[in-house]
Amino acid sequence: MPKMKTHSGAKRRFKVTGSGKIKRFQAGTSHLLRKKSNKAKTRLVGSTLVDKSDMGRVKDMLCL
Repeated sequence: MPKMKTHSGAKRRFKVTGSGKIKRFQAGTSHLLRKKSNKAKTRLVGSTLVDKSDMGRVKDMLCL
């Protein structure tokens, strides 16, 4: 049986932390920013963890 291939889009978007959790960046920061308030844009800065309900799907794409 051939090796599993990592999803090429997922390997750019997700990182695995030392404890095994999966880190992601917030969506909605690339364009159409003029209609968002400064408060809303500030909330989108930085990274967050993948939700528990999506963890299985992301792990499958990353072959973990």
